[in-house]
Amino acid sequence: MTDRMPAAFSDPEAVSRYAEGPPRLVPGFADLQRMTALLLAERLGAEARVLVLGAGGGLELKAFAERHQRWRFVGVDPSAEMLRLARGTLGSLGSRVELHEGYIDDAPQGPFDGATCLLTLHFVPADERLRTLSEVHKRLKPGAPFVVAHHSFPQEADEKAIWLSRYAAFAAASGVPIEKAETAAAEIGRRLPVLSPEEDEALMRNAGFSNVSLFYAGFTFRGWVAYK
Repeated sequence: MTDRMPAAFSDPEAVSRYAEGPPRLVPGFADLQRMTALLLAERLGAEARVLVLGAGGGLELKAFAERHQRWRFVGVDPSAEMLRLARGTLGSLGSRVELHEGYIDDAPQGPFDGATCLLTLHFVPADERLRTLSEVHKRLKPGAPFVVAHHSFPQEADEKAIWLSRYAAFAAASGVPIEKAETAAAEIGRRLPVLSPEEDEALMRNAGFSNVSLFYAGFTFRGWVAYK
């Protein structure tokens, strides 16, 4: 189960510091969550059941649950430590959240009114990514929205280097030591199976999603909304 999961997500000490990372590394992190909830709400009613893939940590689950008090959620994540953190993050909101340890195959069949996958798919190789997207698609009701965001930037060598330097610069400007920021950027370029935005959009369409639209771009990160 851990072959596709970064080692840090199973390290209790690293997991305990997880919540500090996204706001410093992802431009407009809180706004990304807010926009995601708004995009879901365009098609969802006051009561809805939402699949959250890559739910460990519980940050987006908490943001969604606070904003929509009658929505219910199913969160899936391969890391037991991250799910433990999610439970603590959610507190009393956890009564509306069902958590599953594993990958998309471990998620209930639904059908769900909507789904999200934030800051997760850049860990998944392209061939598995298509299958993951297809499995999300199968679990949605007709017309349901799917909101996804992750690292996605040009993969030609020169452009890739520029975008990774911008990632490091943003992290450093947010308080991350420059050496650590540059090392993290280099690791992203070397180890993560990042795709270009064009490749990401093509995979979503190949998985069956329609009306794929870009709604978010923050340096190396891109976000789309699409529909079953």
